[in-house]
Amino acid sequence: MRDSRRCSFQVKQCDNTICVDRTLSACDTLTINPLNKFFMNDRLNNTIEILEQLVGFESISGKPTHGIVGYINNYLKDLGVSAELSYDDNGERANVFATIGPQIDGGVVLNGHTDVVPVQGQHWSTDPFTLTRTDNKLFGRGAVDMKGFLACVLASVPTWQALTLKKPIHIAFSYDEEIGGYGMPVLLNSMAHLPFQPEIVIVGEPTDMRLITGHKGGYEMRTEITGHAVHSCNPLKGVNAITAATAVIGKIEAIARRMAENPIPGSAFDPPYCSFNVGTIEGGTARNTTAGWCNFNWEFRPMPGQNGDEIIAEIEQYTKTELLPAMQAISADAAINIITEAPVPALDDSNATEAAEFVSRITGLNSRDVVSFGTDGGYFSDSGFSTVVFGPGSISRAHQPDEYIEIEELEQGLEFLAKVGRQLSL
Repeated sequence: MRDSRRCSFQVKQCDNTICVDRTLSACDTLTINPLNKFFMNDRLNNTIEILEQLVGFESISGKPTHGIVGYINNYLKDLGVSAELSYDDNGERANVFATIGPQIDGGVVLNGHTDVVPVQGQHWSTDPFTLTRTDNKLFGRGAVDMKGFLACVLASVPTWQALTLKKPIHIAFSYDEEIGGYGMPVLLNSMAHLPFQPEIVIVGEPTDMRLITGHKGGYEMRTEITGHAVHSCNPLKGVNAITAATAVIGKIEAIARRMAENPIPGSAFDPPYCSFNVGTIEGGTARNTTAGWCNFNWEFRPMPGQNGDEIIAEIEQYTKTELLPAMQAISADAAINIITEAPVPALDDSNATEAAEFVSRITGLNSRDVVSFGTDGGYFSDSGFSTVVFGPGSISRAHQPDEYIEIEELEQGLEFLAKVGRQLSL
């Protein structure tokens, strides 16, 4: 059984035993090899303490970010680093941008997002918003996607400050990446007004420390259907919005099958075609009433260079010719609205060369790969920044119950960030 009690991981060494200060946590004494780097490395300990704080904020996408952004801002302020916050229209959610080193053109942007996906409906073995350690794993919502990387970045600031950086390191943490990258246009607009401009961007999403130079796009979609509610004793007098929704979803699934049956030859993507998913659906009021409304949220992930607008247009044409005439013959108010909430751009590897060469130079990695999941990298790339994705941990654990990051993976992230600092000091 995992101990779900909150543990700050602040430790001291006692011969072959690491004794936990019980005034700081409720964890039991842990017996390990005293040479273990986890306990001997102050920077790693600091990283885990920061990660504990970050996981403790329920920074679900779409919710205010005052808590987590306030913590990050204060952390940087305590280190003498001034952060610039850029807000959404309501002032409820904010991006964080900060610079370590000279405020001149060039340098590296380290990007991550502060939001996490919800935990509703998931069965966790521990409190998802309390960082919990079991062996070499740290469990918590966002531990791998991607607060682990954020913690590595924040813990590395004193290391970078101790160097004589010739080029700056920029921290760029965005909001609402998980639901479409809503924070990115705000962040990029804020960056455009800086007196200096960064050169390359490294997005620290979990890639198992593989160098990623391309990924699919992601259209975040919503369909809202208005029907006509009547007593179900004669449903022909009504317009069932749920029935209409199933027809639209059927069209989406037909396009998905067509794409799957025609994969792009030689593509490195898995799967090598545009994929679709209907995620949530709601509608109607009672089983004996035709549904007067139905809404569903869905997405599709086009390949780089694939025109997502053409896919939407095909679905819209289907609704206008095949569904709406019969619906509106019964009720003039019947409607089907297909809404593009966020067209997340793909990361095109044609603009990744400079950033990839930088990562290769300091890591020795020569192979490059692509992934099917999306990141904020496409926004950066489309704005002219050479961009790659490279970070600790595995995306296979993201969005899952009992999400975790391994301690060794945090070490890998810290070592990479130390190399970034050394390279920019040359």
